[in-house]
Amino acid sequence: MKISKSTAVLLLVLLVGMTLLLYPSVSDYWNSFHSTRVISNYDEEIANIMPEETERLLNEARKYNEDLLKKQYPWSMSEDELKRYNSTLDIDGTGIIGYITVPAARIQLPIYHGTSEERLQTAAGHLETTSFPVGGENTHAAISGHRGLPSARLFTDIDRLVAGDKFQINVLGEKFSYEVDKISIVLPEDMSELGIEEGKDLVTLVTCTPYGVNSHRLLVRGHRISNLAYNADSLQSEAFVIEPVFVAPLVAVPILLVLLVLLMMKTKKKKNKGNPEDNKDNKDNENTENKSDNENKSDNERKGEK
Repeated sequence: MKISKSTAVLLLVLLVGMTLLLYPSVSDYWNSFHSTRVISNYDEEIANIMPEETERLLNEARKYNEDLLKKQYPWSMSEDELKRYNSTLDIDGTGIIGYITVPAARIQLPIYHGTSEERLQTAAGHLETTSFPVGGENTHAAISGHRGLPSARLFTDIDRLVAGDKFQINVLGEKFSYEVDKISIVLPEDMSELGIEEGKDLVTLVTCTPYGVNSHRLLVRGHRISNLAYNADSLQSEAFVIEPVFVAPLVAVPILLVLLVLLMMKTKKKKNKGNPEDNKDNKDNENTENKSDNENKSDNERKGEK
């Protein structure tokens, strides 16, 4: 079947439209799948570590936090300090520290050392100059994540959190639960809200705001609570809520397919109908053939009479 140029263009437009429509959902699904695999592998690694080694690694991180508290300029790091930082809690050489779960924002992401662009494209990052998220008084960890990426949701829904919402961080199999108590918007260079507060165990989630503009930083701070007060099952229940971003492709794809089928049927119908001149010629040929058949029939009848 020969396809006209106009039909080919329409098919191309439909194909491009479907690709653009499906890309965010497919990409986000793949990123979520990847994050789940990373977290699963991390849990398997931890299961193979002896309890004594786990405790040693945690104590190493706590000692790092204690030394951070004594620093005169906490927002800067020497080369040796950065080397020590990157080696702390790095059990497999990938730089993973643990993972974070935020049920109200449907988030479960691995946490890596540092906030490099490469890390933040697929996961959450720990801000180097803040405490490691291993609990304890006089600590304040900052976990950063991108928002609004077309390829992954990451911290996109952090702005849904309100005071009283809870999140949990898992490091070396130890769970640390927090309850949101403060939400702030600051300039990117303003680090005052991330400082250590005496006697407190804090974690702040950091992302860009406003959505798509990214001129400021949204800070969602939580204070430590008992693990018993954290409902881990809430993430599973939230998973059954279908986001509009996933509904749109599910609705649009069948519509596009129907349009494609109708377009193909219309093209086929036009071909069958053909050119009017061709139809006229066919009709004339048909009349000529019928006339010839009638003349032959008359001749045969006259011969029969003789």
